[in-house]
Amino acid sequence: MGIKSGDLAPDFTLPTQDGTDLALRDLLRKGPVVLYFYPMDSTPGCTAEARSFRDAYEDFRKIGAEVIGVSSQSPQSHQGFAHENCLPFALVSDQGGKVRELYGVPKAFGVLPGRTTYVIDREGIVRHAFHSQLRINRHVQEALSALASLGR
Repeated sequence: MGIKSGDLAPDFTLPTQDGTDLALRDLLRKGPVVLYFYPMDSTPGCTAEARSFRDAYEDFRKIGAEVIGVSSQSPQSHQGFAHENCLPFALVSDQGGKVRELYGVPKAFGVLPGRTTYVIDREGIVRHAFHSQLRINRHVQEALSALASLGR
């Protein structure tokens, strides 16, 4: 079934594209987190999604939220992808897919890593989950809408 709205978000610590470790609990001390799982660096859909989050990043920051991208590629792959697309947020490397499994991110078409976005409040509660492999730009819209409903 996976993590859904109202569930406690599983904590994790994963390496970022710059090689530092990022812990969800540390980010939540500062504000809400938009955690988006995507299939793979540098594919057309994932690039479009990352650029959507990049283009809306200031809107997320204005309401105190941080954006984190998660996929199974290495920190080095993430580094190139982030640099090539001027991404201002962290990408974390979930090699082996343990965090993806913890969250129960559904597979697309039964085999491909799925595309899911979670909005997590400061208390670590998932307030919104959106799953869609094909409606890529909706992930940003859904996240901003959910954050607006949280208030500050």
